[in-house]
Amino acid sequence: MATAKKAAAKKTTASSSTAGAHKAAPTAADMLNPLKGMADRLQNLNLTGGAGKLLESGRKDLAALMQANEKSYQGLQTVVQRQTEMIKHAITEWQTAAKEMPGKDPKENLARLDELGRQSFQRAIDDIKELANLAAKSQADAFDVVRQRIQSNVDEVTKLLQRK
Repeated sequence: MATAKKAAAKKTTASSSTAGAHKAAPTAADMLNPLKGMADRLQNLNLTGGAGKLLESGRKDLAALMQANEKSYQGLQTVVQRQTEMIKHAITEWQTAAKEMPGKDPKENLARLDELGRQSFQRAIDDIKELANLAAKSQADAFDVVRQRIQSNVDEVTKLLQRK
């Protein structure tokens, strides 16, 4: 009987040593909690003053969006003002031409209208280009504000995640 106990003890010792050589199987709790490792890593982060930094970052984000909206709005106002000036100029030009025509030779009037039409068409094309450039510059300025804020956010997060 003593021999049987010694053999059983040897088997138990051998099985526990082979189990120690292999990695322990994950428990059911480990399989149900995939975020455990992430939680451990987050606990190791230095988050001193994190809430204040988060609020400040949100405030800066909001300020950047407001600034971008302001630039976009100002650009739109510039485009509308310039477009209004262009239309007023074209109307004045056509009114002046119409006042000068009565009593003149019809062929001369047609030639004048033809030339005025060509000039107006070319001016309209130039005006469209100018308005498009104004709008593009306005949107680029607004986007630049947002891009700079995004870059600041990336820099802040990178700085927070660096291990000290």
